[in-house]
This record gives sequence, C-alpha cells and structure tokens, in this order.
Amino acid sequence: CLIAPIVTIVIVNRLENKDKIMSFFGLGSGGLQIKITVNGTPDSHPNDIVYLRHRPSWKVRKNVFTVLKNHDNNNNAQLIQQQQRGIVPNKNNNRIMVYSCDHDTEGSITLTMGHGKKLDHMGIQVKFFGRIDMEGGVHEGRPHYDFISLSKELLPPGSLYDTRTVPFNFRGVEKLHETYHGRNVSVKYFVQVEVKRQWLPPITAEHEVLVQIPGVEPSVNEPIKMEVGIEDCLHIEFEYEKRCYHLHDVICGQINFLLVRIKIKHMELAVIRRETSGEGLAQSAAMGGPNGGGGGGAGGGTHTTGNSSKAGQNIVTETQTLLKYEIMDGAPVKGELIPVRLYLKGIPADVTPTYHAENNRFSVRYFLNLVLVDEEDRRYFKQQEIILWRKNLG
Repeated sequence: CLIAPIVTIVIVNRLENKDKIMSFFGLGSGGLQIKITVNGTPDSHPNDIVYLRHRPSWKVRKNVFTVLKNHDNNNNAQLIQQQQRGIVPNKNNNRIMVYSCDHDTEGSITLTMGHGKKLDHMGIQVKFFGRIDMEGGVHEGRPHYDFISLSKELLPPGSLYDTRTVPFNFRGVEKLHETYHGRNVSVKYFVQVEVKRQWLPPITAEHEVLVQIPGVEPSVNEPIKMEVGIEDCLHIEFEYEKRCYHLHDVICGQINFLLVRIKIKHMELAVIRRETSGEGLAQSAAMGGPNGGGGGGAGGGTHTTGNSSKAGQNIVTETQTLLKYEIMDGAPVKGELIPVRLYLKGIPADVTPTYHAENNRFSVRYFLNLVLVDEEDRRYFKQQEIILWRKNLG
C-alpha cells in the first residue's frame, strides 16, 4: 500500500521538473554554473583580434547586397566614442571576435554555486582542443580527429560553495588550420572545462575560439589562359589575370570568341565551392576521385552532392554555387571580346581560403564555371580552379 503512492510522486515530479530528476540520477550540473571568458579585444590587440558581423557558416545568404553594407563598421566607431564619453555600457563580451593564429589563448573560468548549495568534485581541469569534426556527413571511421589536445589542472579535489574565478592560459600553441564550418566537416578550436565527480559523469562546458590565419601571396601567380570549344562549331579563348586571389580581391579577365557556328543565347559566370571530406582524401585525389577538377562539354546542370568509395574509403563531396550572373546576352560574333570583372567581396557567403587535403581528411576548392546556353537550351561549360588566400583578419 505504501509503494504505489511513492511511485506516483516520482512520476509526477519527473513530468513537472526534468532537471531535478537528472540531478537526482547524476546527469545534471548539480546547480553549478560555468562561465568561460577569453581575454583580449580589438582595442587591446588590434593586430590579432577583430570583430565579425556574424558567426561563420557554409550557407549562402539570400540577399546579395547585405555583404556590401558597412553599417556595422560605422556603428562600431560610434559605439566606441560613446563608451569613451560614458554614455552607454560596454557590450563587447556579447560580440563575435576572431583571433589570429599567433594569439595566445588565455582567460578565466568562473565557477558559481547557488546560495546554500555544495558540490564535491574530484578535480577540475581546463582543456584546449583543435578538432576536425566530420559528424555532419556519413563517414566511416572516427567522427572527429583532434590535432591539438592539451590539458591543465585548475583546482585539486575539494568542494565548491560559492563563486570562484580561476585564470588559465595556453601559450605558444601552434594553430595549423583555420576555423572552418562547412556542410559536412568543420575545423574548430575550443576551451573545455571538466569537473570530475565520484561515481557520476563529469560536468563539462565549452567555449569556441575562432581562429584565422593571414597568409602571403604565392610567389608564382601566373595568368590563366586556355582555349576550349567544340570542333567546327565553337572555339573560345578565356583569360584571367592571375590564378591566386585574396578574399577581397577582384577577378579580371576577358573571353574571346574565335569561332562561332552555333546560336548562343547567353553566357553565365559562376563561382563554385567544392567541399570534399573523408578518410584517405589525398589517396582518393591521386586515384582520380571526386576531388578532381572540372571539365567542358554539354551538360544539363551543376553537380550538387555525391559519394564515392575507393579502397574502403568513403568520400563525400558537396558542391555549392556561391554566385552566378549573366555576362553576355545575345549571339556573339567572331572576334568579339567579353570583359569579366567579379568582386569576391560581393559573394553572399563566407568565402574561405583554399584547403588542400588538410590532415588527409578534407579539402575546400573554388572554381570559376563558365556556361554558354544556346537557343535549344543546351549548356556548354568549362570549370577552372582558382586559389584563394587570406590577406587580413575579418
């Protein structure tokens, strides 16, 4: 007679307050709040830290004009002036910042217990990870790979009663890869706090650190010049000033029609991003896998996604059209020159540097896709890879 009411009370409490039940079984945080703060602002480290308008993403924004607006920069200058005059409070802690690869990761951990509560722990550690995460796609083998894994002790075993703030630092850590958030793979750096408990799962909290790696222009940057076409029907020559561009550069070139015997309706130029991920990526590329370059000929559209398996590997490819616009309308004549001028800063997406088989697990490559459409809606295309590199933070 006494067992039934007790069971009923437990079920009701579980429905009313799941957090209390999780805490009862050791799955909750026990009332502990963890705040991770990374030191540094663009004011204190102008060469190593800058603000971002938004968190990086692989998605293409719908409004192509949003990337051309500079209202945020003007608002930032006004906000700093107002802060100096004491008009508005400082809200830098809520803003997104990106750090240079040479900047040391340091800050503080704030551990807060509620009034009248106590938490016994078996030690508190702070960890710093650099991770290639492939959980977004269907891959064989490990879902992620840690190329950086460091750990330091914050506090020895004991008890927490109130609020404690403990500093931490990870200095001299070599960050080889830039932060990247793609469709099926991501590269991220993060600080993790782990509170160990006896007989219970640890309590953890994470804070991501966005990292960018400024580079230098390649010493060899020759122009791209190529002749393509269909025998006795179409012969064109396209030329771009160079192969390597920084992320805010302008692509300039021209297209020369040497032979035109088909009725061209219009011509388009698109920027394509191709993300390839999977174990053994370099070997697959050497065998001619899906990571190869583009071709020419007649086609019906752009390849979006694909899977390929070679030698027990699972390679996933994701292709995105970042920008497409029409550069010619109407039928051209022999000898006509069509100029090309494309601003990379105007692409409505977060363009990243080119990645070449990073850790033999993923690559990100960019292509210029030239498409000609005739009056029967047949498409003739040619892709040419370009190399992108980062000149400045941001």
